[in-house]
Amino acid sequence: MVFDFSGRFRGTSANGNLQAMNAAEMKALSHQGNPSHEQLIEMQSAQQSMRAAGARNNIEVPKVNFYPSRHPDPRKARKKDIKQARTLLKPSKRSFFNPLRWAGFKYRYNKSAGACVVDGCDCQKLIQYDNLYAKITDEGTGESLWDMYWQNPVTGEPTAFIARENVTDGRLMRGTYCPEHLHLYHLLSKWESENEKERLKTKGGMREMVKKGVSTVAVPISVLKKKNNTPEFLLKYEPFFVELEKDSKRHAGITITHYKNPNNGMNDITAVYFDLRYFHEELNMMPTDVGISDAIGSIGVEQVERQQVQEQNIPQQQYTLPQQ
Repeated sequence: MVFDFSGRFRGTSANGNLQAMNAAEMKALSHQGNPSHEQLIEMQSAQQSMRAAGARNNIEVPKVNFYPSRHPDPRKARKKDIKQARTLLKPSKRSFFNPLRWAGFKYRYNKSAGACVVDGCDCQKLIQYDNLYAKITDEGTGESLWDMYWQNPVTGEPTAFIARENVTDGRLMRGTYCPEHLHLYHLLSKWESENEKERLKTKGGMREMVKKGVSTVAVPISVLKKKNNTPEFLLKYEPFFVELEKDSKRHAGITITHYKNPNNGMNDITAVYFDLRYFHEELNMMPTDVGISDAIGSIGVEQVERQQVQEQNIPQQQYTLPQQ
């Protein structure tokens, strides 16, 4: 798809052409407007494919001048892009002073299903040379325009996409869209869908749905506060167990075991094990000027006098606390 950025996008590339942009310029442009980086890549691919098909087969191909909005607000940028896309996708009309317009032939390219209603491109001839509809894909699903718009969903037979008088609604035309215009139509449908989802989240959108008899009740289960059955005299140990939970994930020397009641599934006994064998292994991996007290203190565990540990010669220390 050709993007003539002259004036409006001055400095993005040498000639303002999307197909002439490099990866860095494409990435920068994706952060300045509504289209995502993946959508811009698909636009560039569509543009390059159309130019290559025209040069290879010596046929005329259309050029779509679409200027993505650079508004800093994503919602306003999307609205501007939607408005511009709808303008570019409206079927071309005859001149107001053309007698054919008043004779019932209002639209210029509305003769057959093989012609684009915007630029009159012979899509049937273009498909014979190179089916670009099958090469231009959605950046998210990977489906091609041919699969989404040019195939009957029931029979799977090739069926031309029929454009509408007001782009997304209105009377059906006789013509279709060329690959570039159809890709822009696909992006327009996605942008309008995103816009509608955001609108329904507002108070006005919710009131509108209620008037239609549709109501949605959202219950954030994840933020519901659970009842705490821990006895009050054990609540003072809660910060201690919070630190243990964190350190047990980083150190093999700390193990927390929960013994559940087989009848009701609740925790009857919670046992915490400090295995000094793992602490010694971690100590040996540390620099020589670091003592075991520093190693134990660094993980937030209550220190025990080293001399007392050696006298008792107990490899494990066990603390058992009941907790619901």
